[in-house]
This record gives sequence, C-alpha cells and structure tokens, in this order.
Amino acid sequence: MTKGGMESVEVFTSEGKGRGLKAQKEFLPGDVIFAEPAYAAVVFDSLTHVICHTCFKRQERLHRCGQCKFAYYCDRTCQRAAWLNHKNECSAIKRHGKAPTENIRLAARIMWKIEREGSGLSEGCLVSIDDLQNHVDSFSEEEKKELRADVESFLEFWPPQSQQFGMQYISHVFGVINCNGFTLSDQRGLQAVGVGIFPNLCQANHDCWPNCTVIFNNGNHEAVRSMFHTQMRIELRALSKISPGDELTVAYVDFLNVSEERRKQLKQQYYFDCTCEHCKKQIKDNLMLAVKEGERKPSAETVKEVIQFSKDTLEKINKARMEGLYHEVVKLCRECLKKQEPVLGDTNLYFLRILSIASEVLSYLQMFEEAADYAKKMVDGYLKIYHPNNAQLGMAVMRAGVTHWHAGLIEAGHGLICKAYAILLVTHGPSHPITKDLEVMRVQTEMELRMFQQNEFMYYKMREAALKNQKIQVMPEPSNETSPSLFHKKE
Repeated sequence: MTKGGMESVEVFTSEGKGRGLKAQKEFLPGDVIFAEPAYAAVVFDSLTHVICHTCFKRQERLHRCGQCKFAYYCDRTCQRAAWLNHKNECSAIKRHGKAPTENIRLAARIMWKIEREGSGLSEGCLVSIDDLQNHVDSFSEEEKKELRADVESFLEFWPPQSQQFGMQYISHVFGVINCNGFTLSDQRGLQAVGVGIFPNLCQANHDCWPNCTVIFNNGNHEAVRSMFHTQMRIELRALSKISPGDELTVAYVDFLNVSEERRKQLKQQYYFDCTCEHCKKQIKDNLMLAVKEGERKPSAETVKEVIQFSKDTLEKINKARMEGLYHEVVKLCRECLKKQEPVLGDTNLYFLRILSIASEVLSYLQMFEEAADYAKKMVDGYLKIYHPNNAQLGMAVMRAGVTHWHAGLIEAGHGLICKAYAILLVTHGPSHPITKDLEVMRVQTEMELRMFQQNEFMYYKMREAALKNQKIQVMPEPSNETSPSLFHKKE
C-alpha cells in the first residue's frame, strides 16, 4: 500500500490479534513511521470555547463562528480550513437549537464525510471506516444502554435532508468511536482537549512494552505560505530499532501498573486479553510491588496495611484536589510518605504515585526544595520501570528538572533537563512545541551552570536579583488527570 506516505507499513493478519501493522523497512529511534491527518475530530464539550476547533491549540482569544455561535477558531486560516467539515455541522446546530455532545458531533462528522466521499477507502487510508472494529457485541448492558441513548440523540440532531443511515450502521460508528477514539492534546501535550478517529493508527496493536509511540502534532498554520506548512496530524514514531517485517505496536494504557491490573483495564476498555511478553512473564511486577529490603524486612501484614493506607489516601487526595485544597493534599502526601518509607521499596507503585503528586503540588505552591527532593526520588524509580524512551517518563523528568531549577539546584536541574530533552527528541521530535521549550531551558541552564561553576557566590547573588525583578515562572496548576492516555475512552 503506497498511498499518502503509508508505503513504509503494511496491514497483515496477526495471529490471535486480528489485523496489525508491519514495518516494510528499517526504522531507528525517533523516526516518523507515518503521519496521519484525522478522518474526523472534535473538541471536548467542556473546552469548546477555549480550544481551536481546527488545530486544537489552546488560545487566549478565539474567533467564534458567526453562524452557529458554537465553533471557535484561532483565526481566518483555521476557520477556512474547517469549513468543509463544519458546513453541515453549522446548519445542523442552528436547526437543532444547540450543539450536541462530543460523541454525537464526532459521529455526525464521520457520517457527513461518508456522505461526501463514500464509505470506501479514503486517500491515504489503509482501511475504511466500515472495516474498523466496533466491539458492540462485547458491550456490557450499561454500555448498550448508553449506545441506544447516543443513537437516539444522533437521530434527533441528524438533518432530514442529509443521507439517512440505518440503525445498525449508526451503532457501528458509535462502537468505532468507543474503542478507537484517539485522545487529542493541546499544543503543549499536557492536557487532553478532544477526540479523533485515525483509521491507520487503529490498526496498530497494543503491547505493554511497545516499539512505537504516538504523538499528536497540532501542525503549523502560521507558515501557511511556506514549505513548512503542516496540517494537524498524529505521528507514529519509532521508540527502538525496528527491522523490516517487525510488527508495529503502541501502548493503549500506561505501563505504570502491575500486569494483572493492565490486563484488567485492557479487557474492560478494549475487549481483548493482553498476551504481550511483559504480561505473560509479569516483567517488572516485582519492582512495582517492591518492599524495603534489609535486616528488618517488614511483615506481609504490615505491607498489606500500608498499601491499603496508600489506596485510602489516594482517594482523599483526589477529593482534595478536585476542591483545590492543595495544602491539604500536601499534608496527606507527607503523612502517607512517612508510613510508606520504612515499608515500601523505592520503585513501589504506591510510593511513586504519592511522590509524583507531592512534587507536582509542592511545585505549584512554590515549595521547591521539598518538591525537588520528592521529584528526584520519583524519577529514580521511574527510570528503573519505564522504557528508556517513554513519553510519560520524558515529561516526568522534564517536570523534575524545572522543579530543581526553581529550587536553585542548578547542576541537578540541568542534568534532568538534558535527560528529558534526549527522551523527547525521540518521542516528540525536534519541532514539537514542548521539545522546543525544553531546548530553550537546556541552553539557559547550561549558561547558568557555567556561571555557577565559575563563581558560586556571584551566581546566587545574580539569581536572587533576577528573581526579584521578574515574576517567578509559576508552575501550572496541578491537573486532576494524568497525562492524556492514548485512546480516548468515553467516561
């Protein structure tokens, strides 16, 4: 298949897993295997007025569509680019009186595209929408009830003059969205802002220790008249060396969970049993369940108590975070860490989760020294668990580096920022906004480090003066969600 830059991959039937993707040539870490524009995509309901509906960038001031008063765009370029996909939606919203939910909007966009182009293969697509898995037969009673409600809402929204589809086909499209919807993030890659369907990406099977990663790239429409103009797309990037004939795999769920939990999550959300090497052999489970070694090894009963205490604390933390009670979060984290430290190993899952929350919230509260201490322990644990080129690891190391810099620990800060930069060059590529930000930080901390090594006293004097004059760069408010997961699952 050589359409639309897809000549380097082929679809094949994978034993026991259905269709999969195979490499046609060799790839090295960081190589883009293919880039794919969305077949259809929409902004989440809660963010429709702060995110551009074309490129999914978060902007301060957006232009609203004068017709439906619902869609928002960066500027004329984005508005013009959206018109083909927004035209039918625009008149349907006006007729309906209000915009429906994101699921209905996405289904409608898919149907309008099928109305325009037919349901066969679109340009650059290896498979058609008709051929994507819908897993409707595996739905639980609750999911079937939601599906029926979605189909009813869709039929109320769908204009009578548009092509009419049968109930079964509409259910198929909702099933496809349910198990193949891909999470779109803002330009910083830190917040999930929408959901899209990418048929080629849907062919990549899951592995808990994958050889590829997927990054959402918002494109570059500022360079609209130049050769650098790029549209919004996802990129499938190699994480390790891939040989011709190797299957291309991605992780549908975060690795930071014991194999049994990951398998449960995959079965529940994607309706399959994971048979990857890491699950079969429970690789790294021992690290994630580690307890303190030494002469006074804690008893099984003590370990059980501390794990239960950690689970209860995480629930309390979530509640406090939702209410914005960050000092309460810090108090809960400190109490929990005090109980965990003599009992759990430094790679234990529950220890790492509390460290991650503590370092993030303390940074936000500008208590940088304590935050840096926790961030360092978190990164040390992550490095033993995650694949060396894992995007989540890269982001965590970056956060730790910035925290160390804020704490005035320039040597450790610069080291962590360099490490994060090396990971993100592979997972995100050099032109991604977050990699560019990191490159600026890397250059700045390198310069500061040289100054620090020449004259420590002068360095701190200058740093103090600089921080007095400029408002310290405050860390973003801690989010209540983990970083965007690969596939969007309707809650």
